[in-house]
Amino acid sequence: MAEVVNFDGAIDKGLEGVVACTTAVSSILGNTLSYRGYTIEDLASHSTFEEVTYLLWNNRLPNKSELEKFSTELNQNMKLAPDFVSVLKTIPTKNVHPMAWLRTAVSLMSHWDTDAGDNSIEANRRKALRLTAQMSSLVTAFEAIRNGREVLAPKNGKSMAWNFMYMLKGGEPDADLVKLFDTCLILHADHELNCSAFATRVTTSSLSDLHSAIVSAIGALKGPLHGGANEQVMVMLAKIGTIENAQQFVKDALEAKEKVMGIGHRVYKNGDPRAAILRKFSEQLTKKIGKPELYQMSVLIDDTMQKEKGLMPNVDFYSATVYHAMGIPTDIFTPIFAASRVSGWIAHAMEQYEKNRIYRPRSKWVGKDGLKWSPAEAR
Repeated sequence: MAEVVNFDGAIDKGLEGVVACTTAVSSILGNTLSYRGYTIEDLASHSTFEEVTYLLWNNRLPNKSELEKFSTELNQNMKLAPDFVSVLKTIPTKNVHPMAWLRTAVSLMSHWDTDAGDNSIEANRRKALRLTAQMSSLVTAFEAIRNGREVLAPKNGKSMAWNFMYMLKGGEPDADLVKLFDTCLILHADHELNCSAFATRVTTSSLSDLHSAIVSAIGALKGPLHGGANEQVMVMLAKIGTIENAQQFVKDALEAKEKVMGIGHRVYKNGDPRAAILRKFSEQLTKKIGKPELYQMSVLIDDTMQKEKGLMPNVDFYSATVYHAMGIPTDIFTPIFAASRVSGWIAHAMEQYEKNRIYRPRSKWVGKDGLKWSPAEAR
């Protein structure tokens, strides 16, 4: 008897509404985002990226000594090996998107990792530390290499946020900016079963190695409908140019059925809680650098989209002006997303390894049937 396959559910709708796995990493209930049971608002107000990473990987917050040890381990693993840096300098940067460069760099990283082929829990923990610690170092290395500067080593005893800002610009960073940037890393660390997290789990489910899973995730995050949206928000604001043009730009885009970048979310219908936090940062920082019009344009776009379509901003919308106001190059926005989200990707990979079954969905056939081959001269 032929197998009967039930094709009810989401078909050609991006798996919308389909539950693909169980997870205890993060959850979205209504418009509440939680990591391991802690709301994003709580963590953003009180935690650090290092502490959140520990939480995502261990299903609990660390005590003081555990946090100090974990933070030290991340710090000690940030430095890139000199011979690895030499190879990184050979990867083309001209007319190359930083995410494409980062994807190649992470793949190469596995060749310098003695645990690369070991999928034991202990080895994966060591690789997790290196991948998370060095993702920031790779992003800043790209910026240095393409500008003909030497790749800086991280400073001992400093946070990942502090070292990122230091290695990116070469000077001691402003303490307030470091704190805000650290919060941004927290906000981007995980987000339930998003596209890149799903890519991580699919690759992991074949029992492939952790580096391969993260490369898969970077490839997914690179797209403008996922992590690349924050970069496109700044492109959009530059195109609009002035506050006076903002509302008309939105109306013209809607009439032409064009997407307004950074607006709308597949899951959140009543607002992305991360966007609410970033909106405050955007107002504060754009005013500080003397460009309040960037925030004002953003608010007009936000308000117009809510009025016209009932759509609200997602995390990418206000993070764009926040990073811009920090002096971060626009095409580095999405790599920063990766430098944060790698902590969540790894948490999903660890969970997948722990209770694994390879992903093997079915597809519904909509092509032709019953065709017969015939010689080329008879076609």
